[in-house]
Amino acid sequence: MAEQFRLMAVHAHPDDESSKGAATMARYVAEGVQVLVATCTGGERGSILNPKLEHDELILANLSEVRGREMEQARRILGVEQSWLGFVDSGLPEGDPLPPLPEGCFALQPVEVAAEPLVRLIRQFRPHVMTTYDENGGYPHPDHVMCHKISVEAFEAAGDPDRYPDAGDPWQPLKLYYNQTFSKARIVAFHEAMLEAGRESPFAEWLERWDDREERTITTRVECADYFEVRDQALLAHATQVDPDGFWFMVPLDVQARVWPTEDFELARSLVDVELPESDLFAGIRESVSA
Repeated sequence: MAEQFRLMAVHAHPDDESSKGAATMARYVAEGVQVLVATCTGGERGSILNPKLEHDELILANLSEVRGREMEQARRILGVEQSWLGFVDSGLPEGDPLPPLPEGCFALQPVEVAAEPLVRLIRQFRPHVMTTYDENGGYPHPDHVMCHKISVEAFEAAGDPDRYPDAGDPWQPLKLYYNQTFSKARIVAFHEAMLEAGRESPFAEWLERWDDREERTITTRVECADYFEVRDQALLAHATQVDPDGFWFMVPLDVQARVWPTEDFELARSLVDVELPESDLFAGIRESVSA
């Protein structure tokens, strides 16, 4: 019997797993891949982004518990496993100058300290593939940037018996990817498709504010349109974090499937031979991992 393939997705907060790579995870689960989401923080300092819930005193008083329940529901919808790394949300600092980050938060941990529970989890779960954020965090939330740092550290350390010697038996993942869902090309494609259909585009103001930062290289496009509805259901499970009548759901699923039927990734590390571009996170691994 062939070895079951395993995928680990490392995310900063509960809800990130449902907005970045969720349809890909759902597809791989349906194909028999074992998928684990590692969530760095509990989202304790997140804002309530659903206007219907933002003044709910019970939620405000118990946000950490509520977000944990939301994560459990999203996990069930996606069919994945999930583990908490146990760090405290850093919050998104605002103002000029920016205020200091809260003492003890995730983003202020030494990288070696914050990476240890992830190394331990990698050695327990033994993933062939990991996904996370690029060095900019996808967007510059301090927890997203820190999530990138510990993911790279753990990917490179987990297979080395001399590093983190008390964190379990070594295991070396074979590929590391960065989520690149929000490319300008994808947003432009949706924007133009909505206008061509005579609909209002939710991306007009976004594109007006889009800076000229360098676009990331997309190496891997995973066809997963059949799982966009599952992705949206998982995102809606995070009821405090998304407005069900808002931005995320304005482009009809049939338009998304026709215009951009993939979720996109940037291959950051590979210990197997690959030929780019790819359409499978396990390309090169399927050929190299024996029965």
